[in-house]
Amino acid sequence: MNELIELVANKQNVIAALAAVAAMAAVFTLLQPVFQRDPMKDRLKRVNEHRDNLRQQHRESMRQKGPSLRNASSKGVAREIVEQFKLLEVFDARSAARRLAMAGFRGERPVFTFMLSRLIMPFVGGIGLGIYVYVFNGLELGSFMKLLATIGGFAIGFYLPNVYVHNAIAKRQQAMQLAFPDALDLLLICVESGMSIEHALQKVADEVVGNSPELGEEMGLTTAELSYLPDRKVAYQNLAERTGLDGVKSVVTALIQSEQYGTPLGQSLRVMAAENREFRMQAAEKKAAALPPKLTVPMILFFLPVLFVVILGPAILRVTGMVETE
Repeated sequence: MNELIELVANKQNVIAALAAVAAMAAVFTLLQPVFQRDPMKDRLKRVNEHRDNLRQQHRESMRQKGPSLRNASSKGVAREIVEQFKLLEVFDARSAARRLAMAGFRGERPVFTFMLSRLIMPFVGGIGLGIYVYVFNGLELGSFMKLLATIGGFAIGFYLPNVYVHNAIAKRQQAMQLAFPDALDLLLICVESGMSIEHALQKVADEVVGNSPELGEEMGLTTAELSYLPDRKVAYQNLAERTGLDGVKSVVTALIQSEQYGTPLGQSLRVMAAENREFRMQAAEKKAAALPPKLTVPMILFFLPVLFVVILGPAILRVTGMVETE
């Protein structure tokens, strides 16, 4: 123990430790920009991919039906397994693609990966938990409980992909909800300044991408769809489906009415911007009001025992000292 204290109290060791920490901090500072991802580049990449997909779909729709002269491209392993077991029909591929788009995963590859995970994860969960229970005897259960635990592993593996997608959707919607009132104010300013809705959406997407890459990406995709889709109403409806937010759905309804009937858009956007700001304030007040009940249990477990020790500790020491002296 004395050697350890001397080692820690030695000035040379302290200086060497501080120098090592400073060197590690310098290396981390120099390497951080290398590993930091740029949300703007990711958003532009996704927008370009979506635009290419729209262009390809338009070409395929214009192409006559018949055998193609080109050979089909090589399929991935996930796609072959999904098509072989017909999982697209079993698990409702259209609903899965819509939910994955709401979570930020677009294209065919995430759909096939999700379908394959729903097929494989039950076996992974059941076999893994069965090995842990039967082979390693981890939970020390009876035979019947081990069987139930294994079946529970299959159930957990079956619902785990849906839980992951649901959490991804919730986090993404929360991030967009926080930035949407400010984006709506910017959209109102752009529209009232005389910009077209395409330029206004693109300008807002460029401005909000720093604070909310998710919302900037969705607006950029809407701008791309307005350029390629024959019906502008579909582009607005796709924005509402991808976000799943009530505020965005109201804005989409106003945009569609403005396109069809020529109704003024500025007044509608001003009212909806005020409503979204009020909704954000109400959500913050709701979280603040829910904080005291959540702090009750931590205070009882951690704060009150320490408070009792501090208050009653001196009295207990005095009483015990008086008893010992007597």
